[in-house]
Amino acid sequence: MELDAFPWGSRTLLVGILNVTPDSFVGDGVVDVACAVALAEQMVRDGADIIDIGGESTRPGYQSVPAEIELERVVPVIERVSASLPTTPISIDTTKSAVAVAAFEAGASLLNDTNGLCGDAALADAAAASDAWVIAMHNQRRGVPAPDPVAAVLSGFCESLSIAGRHGIDHERIILDPGFGFGWALSENAEILRRLSELRVLRCPILVGMSRKRMTGEQFGWGVEQRLEGSAAVTALAVANGADLVRVHDVAEMCRVVRMADDIVRQ
Repeated sequence: MELDAFPWGSRTLLVGILNVTPDSFVGDGVVDVACAVALAEQMVRDGADIIDIGGESTRPGYQSVPAEIELERVVPVIERVSASLPTTPISIDTTKSAVAVAAFEAGASLLNDTNGLCGDAALADAAAASDAWVIAMHNQRRGVPAPDPVAAVLSGFCESLSIAGRHGIDHERIILDPGFGFGWALSENAEILRRLSELRVLRCPILVGMSRKRMTGEQFGWGVEQRLEGSAAVTALAVANGADLVRVHDVAEMCRVVRMADDIVRQ
């Protein structure tokens, strides 16, 4: 599937999360290349449209790893996955330009930057040079307390789009992610989800990534392993409120949730 030709708005895309780290907050990280490739293949069979590969955990309190370690983790996996699944777009989840450059050379065609291009100054240049799509996430961990979380997200998006434009990234190749769980209280996450449609004013596809995060069950005392149904609920609400893509751990289950929600919402 080519994202350039995808009829946005026709259905919700599923982004399967492939963590090649030993410290994923869900405990789903894989460090063996063959196992990672097999997992990517299973995700596609289960309905994933895009595989998002990351070599550094961004869980609360995470410790950043050197680019060299991240490269060792992600490049062999991207090379093997792109060879095995040549028609499936691969996203590299990184905040480092050196990792992004190597990932694009290995077969990735999207950049997923949790700093929304506001971190590594060379990251936007790397994406532009590779004509890559960019998922620009608003990261409230980098911001200050906001009286209106949706206004804060929109402000962050505008900054990301401005940087992208200055570096030659086509507006039509940018996907925006409000950054659920990145610096927001549970009530603020909920408000952003309820008001998700307001973020469509910038005319970019919206990605929602809430899979198994705190807002999918911590308020009820559910641990990470108990948040499948909570993730299903917020995924359905995300589709109903205007999400174009959802980033998920449980691809098979969320594929059924999305198909059902799409059948109702996108008639």
